[in-house]
Amino acid sequence: MAGLERRLGETVIEVSNVWYRYNNEQDWVLRGVSLRISRGEVVAIIGESGAGKTTLAKHMNGLLKPHRGYVRVLGMDTRKTPTSKIAAHVGYVFQSPDAQIFSGTIYEEMTAGLKRLGLKREEMEERIKRALKLVDLDKPLNISPHILSFGERHRLAIASILAMEPDVLILDEPFAGIDYKRSLQLLRALKNLTEEGRSIVLIGHDLQLIGEIADRVIVMKNGEVIREGSVEDILGDIEFLTSNGYIPLQITIIGSEIGVGRYVRVSDAVRDIEKRVRGEE
Repeated sequence: MAGLERRLGETVIEVSNVWYRYNNEQDWVLRGVSLRISRGEVVAIIGESGAGKTTLAKHMNGLLKPHRGYVRVLGMDTRKTPTSKIAAHVGYVFQSPDAQIFSGTIYEEMTAGLKRLGLKREEMEERIKRALKLVDLDKPLNISPHILSFGERHRLAIASILAMEPDVLILDEPFAGIDYKRSLQLLRALKNLTEEGRSIVLIGHDLQLIGEIADRVIVMKNGEVIREGSVEDILGDIEFLTSNGYIPLQITIIGSEIGVGRYVRVSDAVRDIEKRVRGEE
């Protein structure tokens, strides 16, 4: 991982003035979107239904190609590079695991992508073991994934992509069917991967989870990026959130009302309040 660590902060995905629509009869779904994803960061993309989040995400791994503008992944132009080559660097976990899981056993599902990498059996099995442990899924590898619960299938879908060790992991609404505690545990485990130089793009609507894990937030509306900034900058702005249809976090509201600061994480608020009580501030 040393090579990855030395390049922390470099741009891994560049989206420049991207316009896209699914056919000529429709309005533009993306309208001049520009942004960058850096190595080693967790970026959350939020927006109302129909804002263009998933369409944008599918441009980041080459599933969709821009009609105007360009997307570069590790310097590769997605318009000119085979999607299979880009997919080796950008892993995509779909909203529904049933759109991703096709194999007859968990083992076959986990090895489907790994075989394309040309790995030896020992290496594949080690990667499978690590990935399943990371998502906390302990099931016999010879059973059908289709008998798992929805939440377990979602974790399997995440594990199958993690095993390929992509530079960027895109999670599109990944926690349906997974309780908050397990979702937070999984996100924290994934965030540890950023220390190895991997990047995570999280598309979601749970501001509390996003506040706990993300480094940066990108806000989309009507196919455009209307704002981006740090978690504290975006999720701590009560007026901006309410004016755009979001419910601010309770800790943010409480911190604002009692004048102790702009918080998005309960742990940060507790730490600072304790310091005030002890007279350290």
